[in-house]
Amino acid sequence: MGLLTQTERQYYKGSNHGDYQFVSLDDIINQFTIVYVGEDKIISKAKRTDIAFHAQRAMQELSFDTFKSCKSQEVEISSSLTMILPQDYINYTKISWVDTAGIKHLLYPASKTSNPTNPWQNSDKDFEITAVGTITGQGDTMTLDDQYNNILVGMRVYGIGIRPGTLVKASELSGGATVLTLDTALDLTGIAAANVTVTSAEYTFISNDGSLINTPDGQVFKELAELKLDKAYIDFATAHTDIPVGYLVSHEYFPVGTVVTGITADPSGGDIGTRIYVSNPSTGTTAASQEITFTSPNSSSDTWSNYKSTTPSENSSDGYIDDTYWPMEGERYGLDSQYAQVNGSFYVDKQSGKIHFSSNVSGKTIVLDYISDGLGTDEEMQVHKFAEEAMYKWIAYGILSSRINTPEYIVNRFKKEKFAETRKAKLRLSNIKLEEITQVLRGKSKQIKH
Repeated sequence: MGLLTQTERQYYKGSNHGDYQFVSLDDIINQFTIVYVGEDKIISKAKRTDIAFHAQRAMQELSFDTFKSCKSQEVEISSSLTMILPQDYINYTKISWVDTAGIKHLLYPASKTSNPTNPWQNSDKDFEITAVGTITGQGDTMTLDDQYNNILVGMRVYGIGIRPGTLVKASELSGGATVLTLDTALDLTGIAAANVTVTSAEYTFISNDGSLINTPDGQVFKELAELKLDKAYIDFATAHTDIPVGYLVSHEYFPVGTVVTGITADPSGGDIGTRIYVSNPSTGTTAASQEITFTSPNSSSDTWSNYKSTTPSENSSDGYIDDTYWPMEGERYGLDSQYAQVNGSFYVDKQSGKIHFSSNVSGKTIVLDYISDGLGTDEEMQVHKFAEEAMYKWIAYGILSSRINTPEYIVNRFKKEKFAETRKAKLRLSNIKLEEITQVLRGKSKQIKH
């Protein structure tokens, strides 16, 4: 019985054009089970889950250097000079920007820069926040000597007059200074009398989980906020559109880790930005005139700031393609040829999942060609028929090599067959055409002009 199940009209009117060159991973598993597994066969029995596992592993490995699994994504780079990696990204093959003629201009990786973490350091270069503060009364209020933007709700404080590890319950600004409310309900103060005052003592603040405190790349302070019990939103009298989605909310009525999830208008009437939705409901009663701090969860290092703010040398008026330097033969000694280009540069920050670009790429359309493993979606889990036999040998070798009491000569046999079929599939999928090679060779004797 033939493999085509539709008429030519149905094919040309449909949307699955060219699908005959592929076979689905599910069909690979079913056909392997029928042909290779059973009585008097090389594999007497095998669970479908085992076959599926080795089939997916085979598809992943073959996708990296045998299949044509290279995908691409086109984005326009904003002033942030960053691009989020695609969801199924494994590694890039090339990154380029596109001109008005649709021609790609290759970007080169900047191997001598990065975006390291930037933990906060005090004046003594210790990884902690130190501040001078005054405690009055029972020690639940601490007034600091200055404004400290990176002291957030949920941090722990150590110093004179309080028990070690007392939590910061609330933070607000008053007269240019930060005023903290300490969580005496959880960590009682060490001040016995009601009116004892500790003046100008030094206190140390650290994060609740003991991790280093990163320097945020953005922070917003807002007053006149109205909170409602068990409601996951914050209302303002005026619109606030400068609070980005994803910013952390620092307030005593919200759990640590609460983030902004949406910015809309108050249903009772108002502009966009009068209602801010957050990820957790408020634990406090209705209270107007609350002060809330919104902090970016991301940290921007000085290395990255300097890299994106510097105009690359290749953008200067005396570039690499003018007549200023070319007559000076031998006078550009020490030039690193990998940087002798005007297209721009990039580096991949794997920790944050972003690609960072040099400043001369801002506003350009970037094309990212990258490798996936072929397992991202069900539609991707298909194998080209040139590599179908290689898949069978990969699965068979994977099952036999993982079983005890399998004769070594059988394992070695399928190892060799797997290698041979993979090589054959790679040659087939390389799509080498004799006429195209001939056309290239016709120009081999032409003089290259400099």
